[in-house]
Amino acid sequence: MPQATAPPTAAPPAAAAPSGEFAPLLRQIRGQGLLQRRRGWYAAGMTVNALALAATLAAVVALGDRWATVALAVPLALLWTRTAFFGHDAGHAQIARTRRVNRLLGLVQGNLLLGMSSAWWNDKHNRHHANPNHLDKDPDVGVGVLVWAEHQAARRTGFGRWLTRHQARLFFPLLLLEGIALKVASVRMVLSREGWERQGGRARAVEALLLVVHAAGYAGLLLTVLSPGKAVVFALVHHALFGLHLGAVFAPNHKGMAMPGQDGERWGHLHRQVLTSRNVRGGPVTDWLMGGLNYQIEHHLFPGMPRYHLRLARPLVRHYCREAGVSYAETGLLDSYRQALAHMHRVGAPLREG
Repeated sequence: MPQATAPPTAAPPAAAAPSGEFAPLLRQIRGQGLLQRRRGWYAAGMTVNALALAATLAAVVALGDRWATVALAVPLALLWTRTAFFGHDAGHAQIARTRRVNRLLGLVQGNLLLGMSSAWWNDKHNRHHANPNHLDKDPDVGVGVLVWAEHQAARRTGFGRWLTRHQARLFFPLLLLEGIALKVASVRMVLSREGWERQGGRARAVEALLLVVHAAGYAGLLLTVLSPGKAVVFALVHHALFGLHLGAVFAPNHKGMAMPGQDGERWGHLHRQVLTSRNVRGGPVTDWLMGGLNYQIEHHLFPGMPRYHLRLARPLVRHYCREAGVSYAETGLLDSYRQALAHMHRVGAPLREG
């Protein structure tokens, strides 16, 4: 299958898509039963993941105060990413029928097991889904450590300007800090006045309590089993690999794809979700490592679809896009990183030339 190249950063369709462009595809997907929940699959997956987490922590205790114990940070990081996938799915209401149960699952998978605020993540992630790659509305392409458009780069000063010049080569090293950054953002959200006002005091108190329980349990286990020096090294390696893995899953999905809103044109749901997303081809190993979210186009078109069904929906969606004349971007894993990094490199180019 030939590799698909990403659309230019600001290349929208020639005309706004008709409002009913998505309805026929939705009927096909619903007719195939692909929007039906897979509670058994999720129950089995979360149970296996929980047992694997428990086994890894038991191995930490069994090995004791040795440098070899630090090696267990590797499988623990992999399993934490699996946990994050389940928390992500709960936030999209993919798992249970009721909002309450999905909320509970998100609290367990996110706050308790990962030490990451599920409410903070859901708010940020839902805004991303509503307007993917929109410079004014998608928090994932707002100005931060990295920038995603040349006009953002032009405003950089000082150290930020240096970061932008070199952001492509710094991207993966910076992901090593992402695991810690997620926790810092979660704590700031929980402690902020805005956070308490947005969700309500009781719900926010539950979030805060679970974050404290996670931190106490995590630190308590490591400091009980390991010397302080080894415990710090374990935690740093664990969070660095977790951030790298999680970032490596999400990085290929949108970076370097079309960015709507720059010319004032409004897109329909199909164009908005497909043209801003990129699928990553691969076999079972790629699907496992990326949690099935490498089928990002299908996930964005149908965020409530169980992850297990995304690969099954791919042929239908790809055929529909071909018939509708909508570019469907799909490539291999390494090429997806190349495209994303090339986009970051282009954004920083004017600063390197100045």
